[in-house]
Order: sequence, then C-alpha cells, then structure tokens
Amino acid sequence: MTPEQAAHRIAQLRSEIEQANHDYYVLDNPTIPDAEYDRRFRELQALEAEHPDLASADSPSQRVGGKPLAAFAQVRHRVPMLSIRTETDTTPAGAQAFDARVRKELGLTEADPAVEYAAELKFDGLAMSLRYEHGVLVQAATRGDGETGEDVTQNVRTVQVIPLRLDTEDPPELLEVRGEVYLSRGAFERYNERQRALGRPALVNPRNGAAGSIRQLDPAIAAQRPLSFYCYGIGETVGWALPASHGEVLDRLAALGLPVCAERVVGPGSDTLLEFHRAIAAKRDGLPFDIDGVVYKVNRLDLQRQLGFVAREPRWAVAHKYPAQEELTTVEAIEVQVGRTGAITPVARLAPVFVGGVTVTNATLHNEDEVRRKDVRVGDTVIVRRAGDVIPEVVSVVLERRPMRDLVTPLSDAFEMPRTCPECGAPVLRIEGEAAARCTNGLSCPAQRKQAIVHFAGRRAMDIEGLGDKLVEQLVDKGLVATPADLYGLTLEAVAGLERMAEKSAANLTAAIAASRARDLHRFIFALGIRNVGEQTAKDLARHFGQLDALMAADETALMQVADVGPVVAKSILAFFAEAHNRAVIERLRAAGAWKDGEARPAAAGHLAGKTFVLTGTLPMLSRDQAKGIIEAAGGKVAGSVSKKTDFVIAGSDPGSKFTKAQELGIATLDEGGLLALINIGSN
Repeated sequence: MTPEQAAHRIAQLRSEIEQANHDYYVLDNPTIPDAEYDRRFRELQALEAEHPDLASADSPSQRVGGKPLAAFAQVRHRVPMLSIRTETDTTPAGAQAFDARVRKELGLTEADPAVEYAAELKFDGLAMSLRYEHGVLVQAATRGDGETGEDVTQNVRTVQVIPLRLDTEDPPELLEVRGEVYLSRGAFERYNERQRALGRPALVNPRNGAAGSIRQLDPAIAAQRPLSFYCYGIGETVGWALPASHGEVLDRLAALGLPVCAERVVGPGSDTLLEFHRAIAAKRDGLPFDIDGVVYKVNRLDLQRQLGFVAREPRWAVAHKYPAQEELTTVEAIEVQVGRTGAITPVARLAPVFVGGVTVTNATLHNEDEVRRKDVRVGDTVIVRRAGDVIPEVVSVVLERRPMRDLVTPLSDAFEMPRTCPECGAPVLRIEGEAAARCTNGLSCPAQRKQAIVHFAGRRAMDIEGLGDKLVEQLVDKGLVATPADLYGLTLEAVAGLERMAEKSAANLTAAIAASRARDLHRFIFALGIRNVGEQTAKDLARHFGQLDALMAADETALMQVADVGPVVAKSILAFFAEAHNRAVIERLRAAGAWKDGEARPAAAGHLAGKTFVLTGTLPMLSRDQAKGIIEAAGGKVAGSVSKKTDFVIAGSDPGSKFTKAQELGIATLDEGGLLALINIGSN
C-alpha cells in the first residue's frame, strides 16, 4: 500500500469508526456488529503504526489511553468557570422567586412581557471544559476553583461520546465547550458487576465514579470506565458567530456533533419553569443518569450580559434542586467539634447509612438550640438528609421508635452542651444573640489553632502550597507551630523530621513558606481569619485603609464607612484586634514580612470610581490579578464580560472575543501602558 493509499484508507477507517461510536454511544443505536467494529479498529491501529507520520490527535485510536502521568498540569481558565446560585426553596415556588428577581433586576413591570427562559437538567457529575482549536480537541480541563483547573486531556480523550474533531467543514478558530462528565446508572451497575466478578473494588456511586475516572493518572484505567458527557454552554470563542440565545448555542453545539441533552425547554415566564420542574420531578427516577435538580437561565444572551454577575455567580441563572434524599438510621453518640472561630458544633455519630450516594456516619446537629428543638438523643432513630455535597444533617427524630426505660421515661437523657472546651478545657460561653456557643481560648485552643493555620495557608489567603490539614496537625501536635507566625521560623531540618516528609518535600514546603512573604494586604487580612470577614470584605478593607495599622486603629464608625461593612462585621473586627494575643501574633508576622501595606484609596474617592473594566489577553508585565488589583485600588470595577456598561477593555496579546465585542460596541480599548497611564493620571 502506497503512502497515498494508506492515508486514504486511514481517513476512511477513522470516519467509519467515529460514526459507529456516535451511533452506539450517543444515539444508542448500534449500526455494525462488534466483531466488524473490532476488525476496523485493529486495521486502523496497524496502519497508523506502519505510517507514524499519519498519526493524528483526533484519531479514534487515541481513545484507548496514553502513558501514565506523574501529575496533572494546571490550566488557567481564560473565561472563569463560575458556579451558579442554588435556589434555597426546593418547592415549585423557587422558580417563581427566580423569575421575580430577574424581572426586578431588568426593571420590568407587570405590564412588560414575560422573560424567555431556557430550562435544562442539573447533571450530577464533574464539570469539564473542552477546548477545540480549528475543530480539533486540544485540551480538556476540570473546573478546579473556577479560575484554575487540571489538564485531563488524555483521560477525556477516552470518553467515547466526546468528539475528537467537530463535525463541520468550517470549524471556528477556537471554541471552548463547557459541560458535565457523568456515569450513567446502567453503565455504573455494569461496571461494578464486572469489578465484583474479578474480585476488584467497586465504585461507590456514579458521581464519584465519574470524578475519580477523570482524575486517574493512568489514562488506560480511565479508558475502562464507561463515561458520558453532556454540553451545557460555552467559554472562550474566536471566529464563532455567537447566537442570540442560550437555546441556540446548544442547538449549534449539537449540530457540531457534540452531545446535548434533549431534556430541555425554552419558553416564556415562570410558568415554563414550573412546568419543567414538575415534569422532570415526575420522571427523575426513570432517567438513565443522576440529577440533583434543574437549571434555569435567561435565554437571551444580551439580557444575560445586562444582568451580569454578583460576586462569583451569574444573576441570570439558578440551580433549582429537588427535596433532598432522606434515610433512617440510629444515633450512636453525640459529640462536639470545635471550629476555626471556636464555635462548638454538636455532631451525631450514626450507624452507617447509604444516603445521597454515599455512606454517612456523621451528621451535623448545628447548635444547642437545634438539638433541643429536635430533641435528639443517643439511641434515637432519626431521619438523615443529604443532598449533593451538603453536609448530612439530622432532620427529625422518629419518636415512635425511641428506646424507653419504661412506658414514659426515655432511655437516654437530653443532650447538654459542655461547659468547657473538649480540646483545651477553657470555658464555653454563648454570647446573647448568637446561636453558637464558643470556646473562649482563641488561638491557644489546639483545635482553633490547627484550623486557623490551615486557613492562613489557604490558596486565597497566603497561598502556602503543600500545607494541608495532615501536615498542620503534625506541626501543632509536635509543638513546632502554635500560631501562623511560627511558620516563618520553621527550619528545613524540623520539617524533614516529620512523618512522610522526605528532604525534597521539606525543601518544597519551606520554599513555599518563604515565597508567601510580602503578600498583598487584602490576602493577609483574609488569612487572619477574622469572623465574618470574607475575601471580598478583606479587599474592601485593604483598599479603604491601605495599611494594617490604620485598620487596627479604626473604630466602629470608621469601619462602617467601608462598603458592605455593617455593625456585625465591624464588631467582629474590633473584637479580633482587641485581643492582645492576636496583636502579638500580628507583630511577629510583621517582623517576618508577611504582608506589604498599600496606599489608602477609598472606593468612593478613587478617580476610577464608577468605571467598569474588562481584561482580555496576556499583558506583558502585569498578571491578571495584578491588573485587577490596581484597577480596584483606584476605585474601578473589573467585570468578566463586555457589555454596554463597560467603559474600558484592557487588551494584551491574543485578546480573543472580548476585544472583538468591544470593537463592535465602540468601547474604548487600552493596552497595559494605557492602563498604567490612566492609573497615574489620578496619582499626579
């Protein structure tokens, strides 16, 4: 066979095999016998081995798995993979609440027409980004923290329903597809039957099975797992004319050969959402895969852009879950746990029960009032609820099954909150107006100390890579670390002496601790773990006061001048800095150079106040976070998408669709130098 003949035959076999895969895995309609499929597949493999110059990343032969990986590479999402808000009301009224919020945000009155919505399923799997360049799948990444995920391309190539090449003769330059990898119920059961027959461990549930398969370091193992995938949206695009609506986006993706679930509707107003919620609830148990709810989205993309985002969630979408799954079990003990801020939480130790896809042995009882209200006692039969990743909770006691000493006396006494901390023996107090009782010992309490250090080292705080729960526990138990400040005095020898810490691991950790010095003030404030002070509040405080000393010296009136700081947050900040122990730790952290002060720029007074910026492409000197930081420090706001409300688009190299959108809308664009010049105008 000549090279030309081989190339022709390889192309023919690839086309036939991919069509057979589509018919079998997507349409559930096999068109050729298994033996014939195997014959063509083996022929393709032999031809590719004979002609390695004709090998291609989009060949179906690449689905069988490549070499095992040492670790997953990190992937920065150019368009963040944000989560969506969950509607708290699991009844049909939740759909009406979402519609009411959308209409209010859009400024619509009762006289205005209904908003058009798209409703679809909320799959219970693993969120995934697929990046197609010129029609070929070049990268697959997990959601991760929304901004950075893991490169799982080799494993995703083994998912038969995911096309390695888009079905079009004119593919876009770049199309990033967002969706969910999942394991169908039938595939889950068949796989587990084979595993048990071979004496191997079975998967716990479909969701964990999907996530665990994708995160296998050996793609050959992932290839053995019968995974599926459904698209639900897009990320970054270049050279792809964006449709006018979300429903049209999904139709276009389906036309490209990508799997899109047929269980979706588009229609006007809350009635559409209510009917979809009802219809799916009726057929939920009969679906071939697990879902934990439905998703509603404003259909028109221009209205999505107008609605925008709040924090890290879109205003134009919501997840509407169904009532949680519940099971019966018995309470074997009631213990308490001490949280990072000293909160004492009662926890029910349960006889193991399978609920919500996992085996549950512990359930939160929230606080003392909840235990008393539900009257939970040791020995009781209780209803346990778990939904998705929510911490299991005890819903209620089945009093008819309560063990009794006699006809009127319960076998177990009512729960009493301990008066002293189980970790350190310090008094436990409950402040008037608060639901939680707390240990009064602060960072001197081992439990609070460990969790405070873990929080301090967290990614969005001081970002000390490798310093997790297990290692912190060792450091505290061995007396090497008592406060976050002690981290900066750790020696390589001390760390290397810990269990399971080789010299290289110890060197990596001490290097990570050293690299965490001189963090921006807002990250340091967040790292301190002040009650009620989250990441955004820490940014607002840093921007307003500029220096930690100014923040520490502020009274309640001064604190409440900061955006979104009310009496509760202000009191938490004052109480934290009033503690002599906390101030002593901060002084040691100052000596270690843990943070760098900035310059006070109250948001209301910044010369960019009221201006909205969008960042796109790669800037020559500034990282995305640095550019965002200097804009916010000057009072500006950084948005994730371009709209008519955008004032400036800051474009670096390879700017993508945001730059094109800015040009279409006539929005001013600046490069990095233009941004710095704009910032400096207000500094002169």
